[in-house]
Amino acid sequence: MDRRPIAARQARWSIRLAEALASRGASANVISVWGMIAGISAGLAFGGTNHADGLLVPVAWLGGAAFVGLRLMANMLDGMVAERRGICSPVGSLYNEVPDRVSDVATILGLGYASGSDPVYGWAAALLAVLTAYVRAQVAVSGAPQDFRGPMAKPHRMTVVIIAAVVAAAGWHHLVCRPALGIIAIGSAITAWRRLEAGARFLSR
Repeated sequence: MDRRPIAARQARWSIRLAEALASRGASANVISVWGMIAGISAGLAFGGTNHADGLLVPVAWLGGAAFVGLRLMANMLDGMVAERRGICSPVGSLYNEVPDRVSDVATILGLGYASGSDPVYGWAAALLAVLTAYVRAQVAVSGAPQDFRGPMAKPHRMTVVIIAAVVAAAGWHHLVCRPALGIIAIGSAITAWRRLEAGARFLSR
């Protein structure tokens, strides 16, 4: 299966971490599940800002941002560990894709239900984020190469979420959540169209 190009895969720290996990017999599928748990935890932390007060509010925002980072790290490491262990699971593709979609929806919806945000924006952004992955998968099933182009692929979406969470932790949640979700929604719609158009062009040839 084609892999998303991630520059951090070549970093010394990620290589060492993947090798350490592989040497201890870590399962790539389990890492994928842990990534999903981190994504869900991020959404719960963001949504929890609506019910927290005092110092718990910035802690929840920053905790959610940290969970998003852990989710992205798990998404990178699962393939690296599988590669180093020389293992190809017959259900590896399912573990690679399904937890990602759950994480996307949970994290983005959590931001939609966060303090100063709007659930309608959250649902729109989450649905359009899933659409980008659906189009990529459908184009690949039809015979075209996997297409990870943006402008709002998964790493870009999660970068927007992390930035919004850090800004919100400074007390500006009322100013940042809706614009961040709007950027994700519009960017995801553009991304889905670009992938669909490029796939159709490839298959037409």
